[in-house]
Amino acid sequence: MPAVFLKDRALLFVSGAEAQSFLQNLITTDIISLGSDEVRPGALLTPQGKILFDFMIWQEGDGYTIETDASQRDGLLKRLTMYKLRAAVTLALRAEEGVTVCWGDDADASQGAQGARGSQGAQGARGSQGARDSRFAKAGVTLVRRPGKHGKGEEALYDALRIRLGIVTSGSDFALQDAFPHDVLMDLNGGLSFRKGCYVGQEVVSRMQHRGTARRRVVTVSAVTALPGTGTEITAAGKPIGTLGSVEGDHGLAIVRIDRAGAAIAAGTPLLAGETPVSLVLPAWSGLVFPTSADEASA
Repeated sequence: MPAVFLKDRALLFVSGAEAQSFLQNLITTDIISLGSDEVRPGALLTPQGKILFDFMIWQEGDGYTIETDASQRDGLLKRLTMYKLRAAVTLALRAEEGVTVCWGDDADASQGAQGARGSQGAQGARGSQGARDSRFAKAGVTLVRRPGKHGKGEEALYDALRIRLGIVTSGSDFALQDAFPHDVLMDLNGGLSFRKGCYVGQEVVSRMQHRGTARRRVVTVSAVTALPGTGTEITAAGKPIGTLGSVEGDHGLAIVRIDRAGAAIAAGTPLLAGETPVSLVLPAWSGLVFPTSADEASA
């Protein structure tokens, strides 16, 4: 498969003697258990538990690289600087612009090259060769993220892959400060820890987890004709249950109320995106099912 350059991604580097504890006490990801060749999703939440910034994070040398949407980079850096206070932490922008993702044979080749150079132990070695995205790994696909431009594949190929697997991105699929981590499956894809200590917004998301109150979930959407555009409302019996996110032809992603979707499916009520009949499927890797009552889906 081709290597695809994502030009609208930007990188920060967090280093210093207290970098690990600084991030561990601030973001949703458990970075202490982060594998040396693993990229995990993460978020910095509002005190109310909603996603303020979302990103990917991996360990690199004596610090951590954070990959986020370019539109979020400056705001995220400013917010991290606000929390830094007197901690022994250095926050810096990385020089590389954009990120390259590759999967299939290209990903295996990249990882093989990384392993051959692993004895170098330098920050640049891992950064140049990339690391495996845990979200795709859970869906059975080896996908490597690598700083900088190293491929010319069409970005639509990457979008089609993540749509098929039920992997969302902010901006296209949900608005920041509007979604909880559970809404975007961070409780299932490695981006949300319930075992580490407190972090911003932790009390709210832990309560949602233990009470089983998460009802908005990511689904893949399909139709026999082309889907309408991003932002189109999905309805059941005239009542809204969610909104279309990323769309590629007759497939797309949405975050919907799965209790309402489940009731409609059980009753045989048509689901519509605008005027287009659609089918909704929960990502297989999530282990979730549509409830047939007001009960929450279970994994």
